[in-house]
Amino acid sequence: MKAVGIVGGMGPEATADLYAKIIRNTKVERDQDHIRVVIDSNPAIPDRTAFILGQGPDPRPAMIAGARNVVAMGAEIVAVPCNTAHFFHDDIQQAVHAQVLHIMQLVAAHLQGRVRRVGLLATSGTLRTGLYEAALQAVGVETVVPDGPGQERVMQAIYQGVKAGRIDAARQDILPEAEALVARGAEAVIAGCTEVPLVLHGGDIPVELVDATDVLARACVQAAGGALRQAAYGRP
Repeated sequence: MKAVGIVGGMGPEATADLYAKIIRNTKVERDQDHIRVVIDSNPAIPDRTAFILGQGPDPRPAMIAGARNVVAMGAEIVAVPCNTAHFFHDDIQQAVHAQVLHIMQLVAAHLQGRVRRVGLLATSGTLRTGLYEAALQAVGVETVVPDGPGQERVMQAIYQGVKAGRIDAARQDILPEAEALVARGAEAVIAGCTEVPLVLHGGDIPVELVDATDVLARACVQAAGGALRQAAYGRP
């Protein structure tokens, strides 16, 4: 089996969540059935949203260094558990010979033919890039996002909530925004920031909560050649 490298630290809990979901999505009978995973968790990587919005330093050098580091440790598959960081996917891919998975494309493939309209909970940086909208439009899925005040609450949930260790406060902020997307006709809601699945879970809303981290984890297992559990971990 191929080894998977995680370029993490964006943030640390999201990195740990991806690793846990890789483990839980792998069908095994013993330790040796798991795939090898190497992790470079570097929380010093500059904020991706801040850079995209013109308010912070370029995170690309640190992310590329992380990708090169995990490849040097033997990784042939690279995963980045930060949705916003995929704005720099091509830069990372060009810097290494390993396959760099693309979370937006994976989520779009998961939803193709299953829904016509999907809600998106993500950072303002991710929304600015339009990466989810483009990937979903390519498979015939319309995207709805929170209104202005709603998006401010989503950002508050991510930055003043999860990243600051205030999980309960984050949940109180973001759950109403997920429900509002459903009220606007979303047939599923994408947890399109790796912090979101830490506070929202399958069953919290009356439609599928698409855990982008879980989708990425399952792709890691498949790309590495591991055996995949039939039931998707973390989904209803």
